[in-house]
Amino acid sequence: MSNLDDEIYVKLEYSRQENQSRNFRLDVELHLPGKGITAVFGESGSGKTTLLRCIAGLEKSALGIVKMKSEVWQEGNLFLPTNLRHVGFVFQEPSLFPHLTVQGNMQFGVKRRGQIVDDNDFAEIVRLLDLGGLLSAYPSKLSGGEKQRAAIARAILTKPKLLLMDEPLAALDINRKREFLPYLEAIRERLETPIIYVTHSMEEVARLSDSLVIMREGKAVSTGTLSEVLGDVNYPSFFGDEAGVVIEGVVIERDSGWHLIRVKFSSGELWLKDTGEELGKKIRIRILARDVSLALEDYAETSIINRIKTRVAHVQSDTDAAMLMVTLVCGDTKIISRISKRSADSLNIEVGKEVWSQIKGVAILR
Repeated sequence: MSNLDDEIYVKLEYSRQENQSRNFRLDVELHLPGKGITAVFGESGSGKTTLLRCIAGLEKSALGIVKMKSEVWQEGNLFLPTNLRHVGFVFQEPSLFPHLTVQGNMQFGVKRRGQIVDDNDFAEIVRLLDLGGLLSAYPSKLSGGEKQRAAIARAILTKPKLLLMDEPLAALDINRKREFLPYLEAIRERLETPIIYVTHSMEEVARLSDSLVIMREGKAVSTGTLSEVLGDVNYPSFFGDEAGVVIEGVVIERDSGWHLIRVKFSSGELWLKDTGEELGKKIRIRILARDVSLALEDYAETSIINRIKTRVAHVQSDTDAAMLMVTLVCGDTKIISRISKRSADSLNIEVGKEVWSQIKGVAILR
């Protein structure tokens, strides 16, 4: 466990009557890292947004404790209002002031807090979010992605102690989302402010988060680092077709003839489709369970270019009665395979058995 002065501690109880037949209740206790991005993932109605609103102090009837590192925001009779918690909040809709330019919107939040805009900070945020050509534009002239970049810049410029982001890409189509993700990755790499990021997109979880909280029916059912939670044998089936793992590696080779790159990770290497990453660049690769097949031998005569020797660590039932989830290990790396029970039976899959995990290079996501 991290030093209490370096973490965000949340223990909250909150309830509301949603309709005559349903009473929603939030009941969580979380130790979250005081840096990086913590994703909060779950289905609609699981309590993700309510959790953010309680942390921000927007739900005054919430009972419990909220500590931001060494600062107490809520405990017993103490309840700091939202403005004294100094949080930045980015919603699904950008909510820019229509009568102000992008620059005016960015400066508004800072002036409202009685701060002075630091020219160097302003220039850095403009660069990170590629807003240089949009500073004089009004919101009515911006695309949805441009508006959201401006809203994020406005929140960051106030130098919040905690940045809360509630599904900031939900209003964008799939192509705009993928164009937007590199901006959030840049923020994660450069910004020291901790971020709690609500989403129901596994792509966003895999690309952005350092830690992950899974919410279900008002409770945090799993929490930990991204690799810990995705590799937890109790939860692969929770993600359905999106079940899989995220591996961090370094680009070590480019094969220009075949448009491939080779990535080295802690326990091996993988060939991936070349999408332009520089040699030496650290990248995340996402391997879905549905894209991992198993074999008893290392077959060279196959179209699958990635074959890794692994050991079966766990076997469990899937939500589909015909399927199984198989957790495999290679050194300190976990891989998950979703195969049919028939295939598992024919291969005699059992804990401790050594098998070859086969992964198509084009199936690996980033």
